[in-house]
Amino acid sequence: MKILIAGGGIGGLGAALALGRRGHEVRVFERAAEFPEIGAGIQLGPNVFKMFDRLGIRAQMLDLAAIPRALVMRCALHGHEITRVPLGEGFQARFGQPYAVIHRGDMHGVLRQACMAQPGITLATGRAARDYSRIGQQVALYFEDGSSERGDVLVGADGLWSRIRTAMLGAERPVVSGHIAYRAVLPMAEVPEGIARDEVVLHAGPRLHLVHYPLRRGELMSLVAVFHSTEYSEGWDQAGDPALLQKHFARTRPELRAMLGEIETWKYWVLCDREPKRGWQDGRAVLLGDAAHPMLQYLAQGANMALEDALCLADMLDALPVEQALAAYEEARMLRTGRAQSMARIHGEIYHAADVRAELRDAMLMDRAPEAAWEGMAWLYDGPDWRAP
Repeated sequence: MKILIAGGGIGGLGAALALGRRGHEVRVFERAAEFPEIGAGIQLGPNVFKMFDRLGIRAQMLDLAAIPRALVMRCALHGHEITRVPLGEGFQARFGQPYAVIHRGDMHGVLRQACMAQPGITLATGRAARDYSRIGQQVALYFEDGSSERGDVLVGADGLWSRIRTAMLGAERPVVSGHIAYRAVLPMAEVPEGIARDEVVLHAGPRLHLVHYPLRRGELMSLVAVFHSTEYSEGWDQAGDPALLQKHFARTRPELRAMLGEIETWKYWVLCDREPKRGWQDGRAVLLGDAAHPMLQYLAQGANMALEDALCLADMLDALPVEQALAAYEEARMLRTGRAQSMARIHGEIYHAADVRAELRDAMLMDRAPEAAWEGMAWLYDGPDWRAP
């Protein structure tokens, strides 16, 4: 089949690779003049390594990733450790896969190179999707410049502000969480003393948190600082105000403020998601990744879920006639992605707890054995599991 994909991010390229490896002709249309490499770190759970295996890109991802020693939560105000989840041999024995962190640009680059090496996949930039329509047994994709393309299937992988979703489900603004995320990277040599360099650490505080972890084999430190705000704006590559960030983090530990102070240039975005909702398919058009189920970042699963979508979609198209396959794909993915969307919101409340709620959080997590922590993650990391009808 000829498959059109609107959006050249991680989900779009993952879908292109999964479908191209099955022998389909795939055309990817990216709005930007170049394929985007913006962003900083991405966390890779065991569930996505299963997708890397199937896409044939596991070795390339591991070559560029860092393997952290543990997931750690600390108090941003007082510094005590709240919980620690080891990621070593026990974790990998339990889940059969590692936990890693990678620069978004590196991950995107691996997918892009794999697509370019795959016969039948074409990547086009500067093609902004606007709308689509059904035309008999085909689907037409229309672009903002007035041009169009026809194919057998259209995959809307154009993100949170998806034009394909709007055309399919109507105009509906994302849900604004009230949280703003500032992101940056820092050379590891400039990280102040007292900051762990080989762990994923989340410093939790009232209405804020800071996450940091190593990137590019430990050469860089990725930082994401989140705080509550009433600001609302579209996009996720805007210049942040260091003074505003320091103001929100003024009560946090001195080593955290020292690390934030090392960075002069921040990018920020307003955290948004949507309510889980059915209706990802319309004839031969279907949604994938953030276009279908955007989620807050608190489970670190947005990119992982998009790649799960990609493999599930390819499997269903192998097994069933097109429109049945798209419906089966939605059904197979709906509850898992809806659970991830819902749990991400809950995790945000846990991270940003204050006063007695924070004390309750600490009391519940402090004495947790590693095995108990792993089992709490099992619903996410043991998956995905779908069966083509």
